[in-house]
Amino acid sequence: MPAFPIISDRNLALELVRVTEAAALASSRWTGRGRKNDADGAAVEAMRAAFDTVAINGTVVIGEGEMDEAPMLYIGEQVGAGGPAMDIAVDPLEGTNLCAKDMPNAITVVALAERGNFLHAPDIYMDKIVVGSGLPEGVVDLDASIETNLKNLARAKDRDVQDLVLCTLERDRHADMIAHAREAGARVRLLTDGDVAGGIATCLEDSGVDIYVGSGGAPEGVLTAAAVRCANGQMQGRLVFEDDEQRARAAKMNPGKDPARKLGLHDMAAGPVLFSATGVTTGALLRGVRFYPHQVVTHSLVMRSSSGTSRFIEAHHNLNTKVWPAQ
Repeated sequence: MPAFPIISDRNLALELVRVTEAAALASSRWTGRGRKNDADGAAVEAMRAAFDTVAINGTVVIGEGEMDEAPMLYIGEQVGAGGPAMDIAVDPLEGTNLCAKDMPNAITVVALAERGNFLHAPDIYMDKIVVGSGLPEGVVDLDASIETNLKNLARAKDRDVQDLVLCTLERDRHADMIAHAREAGARVRLLTDGDVAGGIATCLEDSGVDIYVGSGGAPEGVLTAAAVRCANGQMQGRLVFEDDEQRARAAKMNPGKDPARKLGLHDMAAGPVLFSATGVTTGALLRGVRFYPHQVVTHSLVMRSSSGTSRFIEAHHNLNTKVWPAQ
C-alpha cells in the first residue's frame, strides 16, 4: 500500500506524462539535425520547467550529473511545487545520438519513488540482466553463463532457445556474449544506444524481446529497474568499477552497503514506484513525436507499481495554443 493516497498516486502518474511529453516536444525540434547537445539541453530545460507544476517535494537522485557539471536537474536539486517527499530519477533525453541522427528509440524518461527508495548510482557502468513478467523467480542469474540463462528462460517459456530474442548494446565488450548467444541458437537484437528501452522491451509482449543482457550506464539501470518493477518483471545488476575512486564514490553514495554486491530489483527501486517515458523517435517501445499542420502527436508509456497497470497514452497537442520552447 503506497504511503501517499491512492488518488495522489494516480494523479502523479498522469502528471509525470506531462513532464516527459514536455521534454520530448522540446528535443524533437532537434531530431536529425546532428546537434545532440542542443537536443539534450532543450529536453533538460523543458523537463525542469514542467516539474514546477508537479505537486511533489522532489529531490533528483539520478540526473544530469553533479551541481558543478549540470545547470539543471543535477543530483541533489530540489524540484516540484510542494507535496509528498519523493526521489526523482530522470534521463531528459535517453539516446542523444539517436535523436541527433533521427535513429530509433530516443525517449524521455522520469521515475518517482518515496524518499530513499532509489539506488544512488554514480555515472559508471552496470552489468544488467532483465526478463519480463510471469516467469519463475530466479529464472535467470547475472552470474550464470549466457547459455545457461537462455536454456532456463526457454524452458520457463516452453519454447526453444532458437525462438528467443536477446537484446543488448552493440559494443566490443559484448562481443563474446553475443557470439555465445548466437552459438546457443538465440537471435540477437543490437542497439546502437539507449538501453533503457531495450530493458523495458522484455516486459512488453509485442516487443519481440525476451531478455536483455549487458553493461550500460548505472543511472539508466535504475530507470530500467523502476519500469521493470511496475511491469512485474525481473532484473539483476552489479556496478562495474574502473578504479578505486569509482568504488569509493559508490560506497559514499550508499553508506553501509557493499558497492560491488549483486543488486536485486528492489535494491535498485523499492516501494511504490511511478514511471513515465515519451518517444522522441519511433522505436520498439514507443512511437516518436509526429508533426501535422496544426498539431503535434506524442506517444507515452506510464506505469504504476502499486497497481501493475501500464498505460500507453497518445496525446494531440494543438499548435495554436501550445507554448513551444525557443528553437
